[in-house]
Amino acid sequence: MLDRIITEQSGDHGEVAWQRRNLVPFIDFGGIVSTRGATCEGLVHYLPLTAEEMLAQPREIARRVIAGVEELKLRGALLVGLGGFTGIVGNRGLQTLEHTGIPVTTGNSLTAYAAFHNMLDAMERLGVSPAGKRVAVVGYPGSIALAVARLLGQQGCELVLVHRGDAKQANDALRYLPENLRSRAVTTNSIEHCYDKAQFYVAATSSGGVIDPYRLAPGSVVVDAALPKDVMPYRGGRDDILIIDGGLISAGNGVKFGGESLGLSPKKFLNGCLAETVILGLEGRAEAFSIGRELPEDKVLEIGRLAESHGFSPHTMIACGHKLAQADFQPLRRFHSPATAVASAVGDVGEPVLAPRDEILHLFGKHINPMLREFYRFNHIERVFVEGKGCWLTEQDGRRYLDFVAGYGCLNTGHNHPEVNQALKRYLDEGRPTFVQYVSVPYHTSQLARRLSELVPGRLERVFFSNSGTEAIEAGLKLAMAAMQRPRILYCDNGYHGKTLGALSVTGRAKHRTPFEPLLPRCEAIPFAEPAALEAALKNGDVGALILEPIQGEGGVQVPPAGYLKQVRELCTTYDCILILDEIQTGLGRTGKMFCCEWEGVEPDIMVLAKSLSGGAVPIGATLARAELWDRAYGSIGRFALHTSTFGGGNFASAAALATLDTIEQLQLPTHAERVGGMLKAALQEAVAGYPFIREVRGRGLMLAIEFHNPFSGGVDAFVEEFANRMPGDARATYRMLSDKARYHLREAVAELENSFEEMFVMRFVRKLSEEHGILTFVTANSNKVLRIQPPLVLDEAEARHFVQAFAKVCKDMSTFLD
Repeated sequence: MLDRIITEQSGDHGEVAWQRRNLVPFIDFGGIVSTRGATCEGLVHYLPLTAEEMLAQPREIARRVIAGVEELKLRGALLVGLGGFTGIVGNRGLQTLEHTGIPVTTGNSLTAYAAFHNMLDAMERLGVSPAGKRVAVVGYPGSIALAVARLLGQQGCELVLVHRGDAKQANDALRYLPENLRSRAVTTNSIEHCYDKAQFYVAATSSGGVIDPYRLAPGSVVVDAALPKDVMPYRGGRDDILIIDGGLISAGNGVKFGGESLGLSPKKFLNGCLAETVILGLEGRAEAFSIGRELPEDKVLEIGRLAESHGFSPHTMIACGHKLAQADFQPLRRFHSPATAVASAVGDVGEPVLAPRDEILHLFGKHINPMLREFYRFNHIERVFVEGKGCWLTEQDGRRYLDFVAGYGCLNTGHNHPEVNQALKRYLDEGRPTFVQYVSVPYHTSQLARRLSELVPGRLERVFFSNSGTEAIEAGLKLAMAAMQRPRILYCDNGYHGKTLGALSVTGRAKHRTPFEPLLPRCEAIPFAEPAALEAALKNGDVGALILEPIQGEGGVQVPPAGYLKQVRELCTTYDCILILDEIQTGLGRTGKMFCCEWEGVEPDIMVLAKSLSGGAVPIGATLARAELWDRAYGSIGRFALHTSTFGGGNFASAAALATLDTIEQLQLPTHAERVGGMLKAALQEAVAGYPFIREVRGRGLMLAIEFHNPFSGGVDAFVEEFANRMPGDARATYRMLSDKARYHLREAVAELENSFEEMFVMRFVRKLSEEHGILTFVTANSNKVLRIQPPLVLDEAEARHFVQAFAKVCKDMSTFLD
């Protein structure tokens, strides 16, 4: 319809535009160049019918195929590939050749070659040998199934040949196999007999829909090379089978297809019919290469070798539209090598050994977060680390990465600091009790409470311990609510305090909040770093508490103007408003002081700590408050246990926290962070000064960020308009004729697409730093256009310079449009 509308808009009306056509033009390859430098050209036309429609009228389709080949012959075609036509309408290839007098090929030889290698590749990825493996070949003795059966038989496979017909036809079918293979082959006319006997299938019937995927045995692999597909409609739901779209060929990067634009061309997962025709064209062989039932093995292997020599390969596989990787076969391995699965957990002498990387990636995707697993795969940041030390992480293969994420601020003392680890080992060796809360006084936790009260600014004498930052926020909010006499709580736009329901209620980003609304009704947002807005809200007289971060971390490391925090403290004091400071990211030396509020001499009423409090070794959070506030909230026999935690306040976590505080003070990490962070920030600012896509390098100490500004707004519209003006027809008029609703959604989609392009641009930096330079970075939670720079505080100057050099190199790589 699109083709005819364009023709009509170009000036041809009525019968000219809408006359009946046998073939519809699809692609015109102006010139194809192989990796060997061979060339050919051609075009693709198609019958606008589904496979089912063709099967319903085989005689008419056979006639139309012949007519179509005649049309192409008149256009100068020297060779015609028949695509799926021959398989659908029966053994008509020879008749087509006889009627037209032009060489035609079905592509079945290359399809068989690809399906054969698909099966061998699948077995290799599963760690099994083809020798002795039972393979059901469905569609035997059709040309593709017969060729694949012969080739697999030569590899030592046991064959189950699934055919249509009676016992006599089964015996007749065996004669197509060489005598030396017949002893390892059985025939059956029912796929039912295969489900409990075979785990490997190659399917190439001409009828389609013969294999029920939900009856396959666990660990089964089906290479479906049929058209229409032999596997019945599959809606997923099983991770213990693989349905591979078999018989497909992919051109490598060195192959050039005519008509490429912006690097786009249909080079991946070509049907064997098209690929075989192209290969014969590149070879200059206008011959009927694949015709009839029997395809000699030597010709199947020959066309396969020729294809690979020109840069076309069958080894890239696809399933349900998803390109397969080694990890996709991991769930099936246990059904083929149970001994190996056991060995992955225990070594030869009973020693624990590491499970394979692909197995861990699979387990994460299946049992934890499949979408996050896909995100890792798409961005090529699939990492499974097995060792951490200081600022470095190591994978199983020994590759090391400089960690500039540091658990989003959890690892101020670095990975596995020996002093922290030693404290935990000593605790365990001494057999200390962990869970004695509320039945006895916890020894280490009591010491930690005193230590924190002496360390933080102000008179924060009471400490509640929890297991995470968001739990500590919840504790702070509840304490404030129980102590204050007024209903409202203020928080800042773009702030981030966690993802539990209470913390979300004071997190200033809609993308985190919207799916869970309505949240707590008494919370209201004000602009960050605007004292006037705060004062205006406080003047109403109904605000009991304000929560904010001294520097907004997940908001993109937004640093307020000097003096802002001091003004906030003064306003809260004036209007009797409880000030809650979230120092989960900024605290414990990150910004160059032990606590960020110390830069302006501010003392909060409530302070919240977590992340690096235990050096990242054990989950812990702490909520500190003035004694007067705590007494007001919980200071009676009826209220002292209003907020408790089973795991919060455990001695084990507190032992880690005490050792971490010792380490921070002994190494003078706040001072170190200020010095190294200042050098890193200045060096980065100098390195990126000439790049327009870097808006700002900002932050304090080793809490830094790089904000990108590379907008694509208007880009999609400009691209479409550029092409629309050059295309035949009237694209503008067609767009205007769309419904209002359709145009509205298109505009919204374009805006989102342009925003996604900018975010993807930043993720390319994450990927390149990781893949090419061994440096781990990531974006902030509230903005995918801000790259966080938050390494462990033990980062030395050499490591900082290494990061700057790597980032400068990636900037250069990503700015090829600049001088």
